Amino acid sequence: MTTEDIIKLENKVFPWDAHLIREDFPILNREMNGLPLVYLDNAATTQKPMCVIDRLMQFYTHENANVHRSVYSMAEEATGYFEGVRKIVKGFIHARNKNEIVFTKGATEAINLIAATYGKMNLKAGDEIILSSLEHHANIVPWQMLAKEKGFVIHTIPLLENGDLDLNTYRDLLSRKTKLVGITHVSNAVGTINPVREIIHLAHQCGAKVLVDACQSVMHMPINVQEMNCDFLVFSSHKIYGPTGVGVLYAKEELLADMPPYQGGGDMITRVTMEASEYAEPPMRFEAGTPNIADVIALGTALQYFKAFSFDSIIRYEQELLEYAMQGLKEISGVSIIGGGHVQAPIVSFVMDKIHPHDVATIISQSGIAARAGHHCAMPTLQALGVPATTRISMTYYNTFSELDLLFNALHVVKKVFE
Repeated sequence: MTTEDIIKLENKVFPWDAHLIREDFPILNREMNGLPLVYLDNAATTQKPMCVIDRLMQFYTHENANVHRSVYSMAEEATGYFEGVRKIVKGFIHARNKNEIVFTKGATEAINLIAATYGKMNLKAGDEIILSSLEHHANIVPWQMLAKEKGFVIHTIPLLENGDLDLNTYRDLLSRKTKLVGITHVSNAVGTINPVREIIHLAHQCGAKVLVDACQSVMHMPINVQEMNCDFLVFSSHKIYGPTGVGVLYAKEELLADMPPYQGGGDMITRVTMEASEYAEPPMRFEAGTPNIADVIALGTALQYFKAFSFDSIIRYEQELLEYAMQGLKEISGVSIIGGGHVQAPIVSFVMDKIHPHDVATIISQSGIAARAGHHCAMPTLQALGVPATTRISMTYYNTFSELDLLFNALHVVKKVFE
């Protein structure tokens, strides 16, 4: 199936044929431990369609030149491709302006950038920020590091028993001292979908800014930063079928304009003398040095490929996968599903009685099944839910019901090993 074939399907709701989609993902044809690969670790990283791989090859084979620096035609072409992706990202998340899009090496760097610039400039002793118990470590540790330096207080939104956030406590935590709220859109550990619009609205009533971590939502649901009205939003290329090593930071234009540079170097300045430097306007101010040119360009290809599909079809199919997975796991005695909340993305964490999650993942790997085991870089989440670790499966639109059947069979094998 070619990219052109996919584009013909744009906005068409149709019975999903994951087997047809899988033809575009060459790695899904490989074996692991002598059996066909069943890749259920999409929350860690998604696989790449051939058009993305081809785009990387095309750049390095025929187009490789540095960007923003030279006037010869090949360099200007490379700059055009690179800057074109800023426009693609703008359209994909419905930003107002392409200058609200900053490229980083990942969502982790994007959050660190916000903490080191906006946070360092605006947070002080006596201030408060609010994070949730569902955050990835990348949206906890940078704020803890800054809090030690600046003396502000971090409050945490606790979890309810079902894995939802306790919004009543969140409302109680908000005050005029609250300067920033950091919230994940979808939990990477248990799949809970948070009501970010309500969370943002309540924060803004207190004058606080809101950072949304969209790493686990950007491939599962439409993102509209203007409707959401978030102040910052981050996501990673590799979570949405693009290359690793690229992240996206969205920030409202007026916020970026006031933020100081994150790093110093070439291409983030307009003038340098031995006495002082003048900094470029955003977004260039935040992109010091030679960027990850080829991978940014390939991210643009990934987004163009992905947006050719109907989100309605993707959401419906992935929810069918989720329901099938949940039902199948519930039918296996000794399996307990952890968290998830009342609205859930296609991410499921579970434990098996008296069997360590690492043992579960190791044994099912022998059946060709790739699943994650551990704390998923979300230790506070699992601590709040009363478990030290889980086995996690995370699905996307190229997974199939037959792959889930293979998972269920492999879990029965796990049980037999420990009988």
